[in-house]
Amino acid sequence: MNFYMPTRIFSESCCISNHGYELAALGSHALIVTGKNSSKVNGALDDVIAALKQQLTAYTVFDEVEENPSVETVMAARELGVSRNADFVIGIGGGSALDAAKAAALMIKNCDSSWELMYMLSPGSALPVAAVPTTCGTGSEATGVAVLTRHDLKTKVSIKHKIFPQIALIDGKYLMTAPRKIIVNTAVDALAHLIESGVISRDDTYCNMSVFTGLKEWTECRPYIEGSETLDLNAAQKLMNASTLAGISIAQTGTTIPHALSYMLTYEAGIPHGVAVGAFQSRFLKHAPQKRQNAILGALGFKDTDELGEYIAKLAPVYVPRELLERSGKAVMSNKAKIVQCPYPITESVMEDIINI
Repeated sequence: MNFYMPTRIFSESCCISNHGYELAALGSHALIVTGKNSSKVNGALDDVIAALKQQLTAYTVFDEVEENPSVETVMAARELGVSRNADFVIGIGGGSALDAAKAAALMIKNCDSSWELMYMLSPGSALPVAAVPTTCGTGSEATGVAVLTRHDLKTKVSIKHKIFPQIALIDGKYLMTAPRKIIVNTAVDALAHLIESGVISRDDTYCNMSVFTGLKEWTECRPYIEGSETLDLNAAQKLMNASTLAGISIAQTGTTIPHALSYMLTYEAGIPHGVAVGAFQSRFLKHAPQKRQNAILGALGFKDTDELGEYIAKLAPVYVPRELLERSGKAVMSNKAKIVQCPYPITESVMEDIINI
């Protein structure tokens, strides 16, 4: 067993105002990295600014992060951060903003390096990062991973550096203004993290702790994800916690085949990440060792992988051209890093079944 979680996680109502001191203690000038709209609508940006003002901490806002942020966007954030002498970074938003914040923290600290540093194994420390998630999907607040769009490669690629946030501030109230589509798509992403980590982790006691607690929290929120019950603050906090537990899980195990398959779908067909990665989960799980398959299905309340697949397809329907699925499958078959992560052999026939969505 090898469990590593360096992020200090606060999860509660009014989380940012309750922990403004810990947030401001990360430095003297914050670069706030976020998107154009959602953090303003849900109040997270105002809460962060208020907390920093109360602690007399300077800040600069970079609000240009797009969905599936690019290397170019990170470098633009770097330029702003360097020009304002930022010495820590706060990411506010979904996985896009949090991943961009991590990468920007690396590049500001290494301001004389080109963007290629992000994809080099050479040492490179980062500025301290704080994460304020406002969606219930990526778990980026509890991982060292940052995934960026590489237009030169026409896909999404994780940077080589592991950058865990120093602190994560998790408050369910930021979900309350999110469109239902965002809640569903990101919740499916969290489910994908839990399933993939649950399959990879085998019988690791500590990882099982986060996986199966996350599955329990996620399952209890199914009525809200499905839309049969109206989301309330208690359910929103549970959804956020399930997402963070999913992040803690993949921080230990990494992700594997479904995530690798999803990147080309998102880049070329514009399919949201949660939808793209969710589409492969039931068939990925079908080939897992029976013990793990039974444990995960039992925790979720499904009798078999077909029922799970039908459920995900109803929540997040998707059409992918066969040609794109086949190209993605071939690309993953050549990706040794992702193949070796899978706990069962990925033959061509197995891959053919997994992409048969």
